[in-house]
Formats: sequence, structure tokens, C-alpha cells
Amino acid sequence: MSELWPILQFERREAGVPRAKNVAVVPLETIWEVPDALWERLEPLLERRYPRKPTGRPRADLRRVVNGVIFRLRTGCQWNQLPRVFGDDSTVHRWFQRFVADGVLEELWAILIDECEQLGAVDWRWQAADGSMGKARFGGEKRAPIPLTEPSPARSAA
Repeated sequence: MSELWPILQFERREAGVPRAKNVAVVPLETIWEVPDALWERLEPLLERRYPRKPTGRPRADLRRVVNGVIFRLRTGCQWNQLPRVFGDDSTVHRWFQRFVADGVLEELWAILIDECEQLGAVDWRWQAADGSMGKARFGGEKRAPIPLTEPSPARSAA
């Protein structure tokens, strides 16, 4: 198997900083968690949209939630498989749904893309989409019976 490994490897594309001719590409570090400088740009948006309440149950740590969402989007893991370091998986999922419904995810995503673009790490020529198809386990919606267009030519047993 070890002799087949070079053959089975896929081409690996890494985002790099723009470079002069004949200069090695310096790959950017993969974002798994929000760095402090980026969090300073994201936090005001989240605080404005979801201010802390003076009473009641304390709000989840939104930095951990955003880190959990980034981890989930990068890995594609199931929500219930999120590492505990990001907090409760259902809390992260609930906040993700809230971000999507309120349009906050688009704003967060725009800030993340802007940050990466400033570093020269967004290659707009190459994009990919991933998806999967699955069987409808319960058969989907039930259809109405097909109406007959003419009487059956078979003889009745009666």
C-alpha cells in the first residue's frame, strides 16, 4: 500500500499570498478558530444584534459558538459530533439557525471573506460546491390515487 500512496494522493491546492514570479507560495494558516484581531471585527456585530440581557439565563459565549460553526462548516461533521470545546452541540446548532434566519451569518461570512481577501487568499476563479442525495426514508408526501380515465374492460365476478 505504501508504494501506491504517491499515486493515490490528490492534487492539493492551498491558498497563498500573491507572489512575484519565481517566489515560493506561503500558505496561509487554516482558520479553525477566530483570531483575536478578527474577533474584534465580529464582536460588535454580534453584540449589536444580540445584546446581553440584564436578567435571566446568561447568553452562550458567542465566540465559542462562532468557532463551533466554523469548525462544523470546515469539517462537515454532524452537529452532534462537535467537540465539547465549542460548548453544547445543540446550543451551537440553535445559534447557527438563528444566525441564518436573522441574516447575521451572511454578515459574518462577508467579514471573514473580506479578511481573507485582504490577505490575498481568496481565489475567485476556483470555487466548489458539495452536496449529497439521500433516500426519503418515509417516502415523502403521499400522492393522490390516479383517477381512471375509462372503465376497466375486465369482467366483474359478481
